[in-house]
Amino acid sequence: MHQYLFFIGSFPIRAYGLLFLSGIVAAGMTAYYIMKRDGRGWHVHIFDFTMYCGLSGIVGGRLWDVFFFDWPYYHNHLSEIPFVWQGGMAIQGGLIFGAVAGILYTRFHQIDTWAFGDLLAPAIILGQSIGRMANLMNGDAFGHPTGSGFGIIYPDTTLAYRTYGNQPLWPAEVWEGQIDILIFVILLFFSSFRHKKGQVFSLYVMLYAVERFFLEYLRGDYNALLWGFKSAQWTSIVAFAAAAAVFTALQFFGTYDTNDLVNNDKHCK
Repeated sequence: MHQYLFFIGSFPIRAYGLLFLSGIVAAGMTAYYIMKRDGRGWHVHIFDFTMYCGLSGIVGGRLWDVFFFDWPYYHNHLSEIPFVWQGGMAIQGGLIFGAVAGILYTRFHQIDTWAFGDLLAPAIILGQSIGRMANLMNGDAFGHPTGSGFGIIYPDTTLAYRTYGNQPLWPAEVWEGQIDILIFVILLFFSSFRHKKGQVFSLYVMLYAVERFFLEYLRGDYNALLWGFKSAQWTSIVAFAAAAAVFTALQFFGTYDTNDLVNNDKHCK
């Protein structure tokens, strides 16, 4: 793994920043493809939507990391809070801020938020998977020592090495990226069946919350917050409960996406 891919003069091109940006672009391109096939013309909004939500997600991800994960460091280094290129982005904060921006965008453009979110969900989790590649290359979001010969040994320039030295660490960020791909497949599969508007997005939140909750037991870059649970686990508990409640309520009181039904009828013929 290499934190710096190359230099332009004295300016470093970081693998973290390049892969993080690639994740946003890949999510936008995937969403464009899905929405163009959907046929409602929403694909024309994707590039603007990706820009607004991507920027909001970067701000949210950074602030979430600073205040919930690394505040013991940043309260003594306030000037470094904007230095996102150094790494340190919390996905959950990025998703929350990005979701707020997305809701505001769809409301402003009079787009069905639930239906739009259902089409967008697979693209989001795909982008998250690429984002975990960025964490691996940067040596952050790492696991705790495995206590055996199995694990990742990070270069001495990374935070992981400064924290644990040359001990093998659990590949927490690698496994999260891989599970994200499985969630991507599950969401596409679920989308192919009749469902109420909003259920695909709710399922995405539930699946990611479960994934993140259990993988946090392998993370070694920060400590437990309350009752032995880490801040990301508490966020996952709240997110799963809320998404499960929404998924269930939509099943009983939601409406089917009429465009989805039309597309299914065409496929049946």
